[in-house]
Amino acid sequence: MEETSWLADAVLIDADALSPVGDHAYITAVARCTPVLVLDNDTDTNAGAYLRAGASGVISKRESGERMVEAVRTVASGGCVRPEGCDGQAHVARAETVACHLSEREEQVLRQISRGLTHSQIATRLGISPHTVDTYVKRIRAKLGAGNKAELTRAALLGRLAG
Repeated sequence: MEETSWLADAVLIDADALSPVGDHAYITAVARCTPVLVLDNDTDTNAGAYLRAGASGVISKRESGERMVEAVRTVASGGCVRPEGCDGQAHVARAETVACHLSEREEQVLRQISRGLTHSQIATRLGISPHTVDTYVKRIRAKLGAGNKAELTRAALLGRLAG
């Protein structure tokens, strides 16, 4: 099993690449540190097993590129993507706890803080200045009533678990 980068915003796993077929241990291992989106041909049959294994979402390989990009963004920001009905269309649901209070950029900064990155590392990762990161952190703390990074991390994790 390859080591997954803990810096990744999300990991896409092709269900056909799982070995042995139907083994969800890899999904579970990766999902411990990074949101996982599973690409599958038969989402109606397999989606529940992937989600129980820890995946944040499942989407059909037959979805449009636009829908796949939307699914990746949703999973990376702490939301869930679940197939609905028999038509294979993905239902996208964002986490409502933290996400309803923070802007998209604030969510990105909070996610990086929860992964243990420094302000400088976050700035490099997001292509913004460390001063801008500081400003976002101040806004996030004010909105969430968090006093330190541990409380911010807790808020990020609780927001993801509730989603």
